[in-house]
Amino acid sequence: MLVLLRPPPFRYSLPLERPYGQVEPVHRATTGPRTSPRRPASFAYDWLCPGSHEGVTTSASPRKIGRAQNISRMCLVCGRDNAFGLHARFYELAPDEAADAGAELVGIFTPREEHQSYPGRLHGGVSSAILDETIGRAILLRQPDTWGVTVEFSVRFRRPLPLDEDVRCVARITRDTSRLFEGSGEILLPGGEVAVEATGKYIKQTLGDITTKDFAEREWFADPRDLPEDVEL
Repeated sequence: MLVLLRPPPFRYSLPLERPYGQVEPVHRATTGPRTSPRRPASFAYDWLCPGSHEGVTTSASPRKIGRAQNISRMCLVCGRDNAFGLHARFYELAPDEAADAGAELVGIFTPREEHQSYPGRLHGGVSSAILDETIGRAILLRQPDTWGVTVEFSVRFRRPLPLDEDVRCVARITRDTSRLFEGSGEILLPGGEVAVEATGKYIKQTLGDITTKDFAEREWFADPRDLPEDVEL
């Protein structure tokens, strides 16, 4: 005798209670850095349904730039003389009460054709590199003589990044102890959407722990490029 068994009900663990494209309000503490900015409520769907958030934007607004951080000679991300590098610029942003944001760091670079993965799209490894660098540099906002060495790094890719626009990466410190610090960062599209986001944990070291004593004199210097007044984030 053939017995037909009824299959158990299929259950989703993803947040189905909100329609696609609806943005969840982000509740931030009145003090301290923001830890989860610009995240749509149904972000877990992005890998299942590419394009499900297309057209959803957050309001971009100008942030005042305080100063530019130093760059180096041959770093892959910020190296002035590295022909294969990103030649990124890093600007320190003052706290912005209107944006409910603490002190943050923004890294900016212009992608080139050699930075692509699929045609017209920025390679995910390049996105990870600029995020890692920007989060790691954010400790200089608090402790100018402290350098971060990556211990853990986690990245989520949510939207493709085109090659024909500047890449803007914003980061901040989320936890700071005597030995370690943690941070988060996002790469933003022109409309304010998050394309890539990451978190990282870094061990604090002095420059002498990492490299030779003359590095600061030979390899670490002020960025000679013009300093803009603000940046859209």
